[in-house]
Amino acid sequence: MGGIVHWLKSLSGHVQAVALALGGPGLFLVTFLDSSFLSLPEVADLLVVWMVTRHKTRFLFYAICATLGSIAGCLIIYYLARKGGEALLAKRFNSTALEKGRATLQRHGILAVLIPSLLPPPAPFKIFVLLAGVAEISVTRFTIAIAIGRGGRYFAEALLALWFGDRAIAFIQNNTQTVLVAILALIASGTIGYWVWSRRQAEEGA
Repeated sequence: MGGIVHWLKSLSGHVQAVALALGGPGLFLVTFLDSSFLSLPEVADLLVVWMVTRHKTRFLFYAICATLGSIAGCLIIYYLARKGGEALLAKRFNSTALEKGRATLQRHGILAVLIPSLLPPPAPFKIFVLLAGVAEISVTRFTIAIAIGRGGRYFAEALLALWFGDRAIAFIQNNTQTVLVAILALIASGTIGYWVWSRRQAEEGA
């Protein structure tokens, strides 16, 4: 087990080094891997902040690259879940986590994906992506939810890096309540936007 942990840490270090060398495409790679095959908690968030502090004029570009990478990674495991179904879920999560995840998805629908996608680790996220695939939620609705959640998260981090520079991470850690209020505001905005879009889709289909 110790060898595996060491290998994962080494891999994470190599991925970060590649990302820093590539810039925006590197961010895309990190968020793609983190949202699909690997778990790189907080690596993408730290890289967004670091890159924006070094190249402030590219803050929007970096936020977009990180968001697109996350969408692509989420779509990979979403489609794997649609194909692999319950067997894939059973391999990755215990029964208690699955029951809670299903209950949340049934109660809140696509918001059960949108809200976790906006929150930083250790908030659970991939389980809801997999459950959305198993439940065969519309890929359009799923993609929009991820775009709103991850886009809001990375854009907010890019703005904090733009305003506070290297102190952005410290600001996030020392002003948890302020950050939570901002997150709730983003959730509310995303929810309203998604609700308006859903109504328009329903009206057009009627």
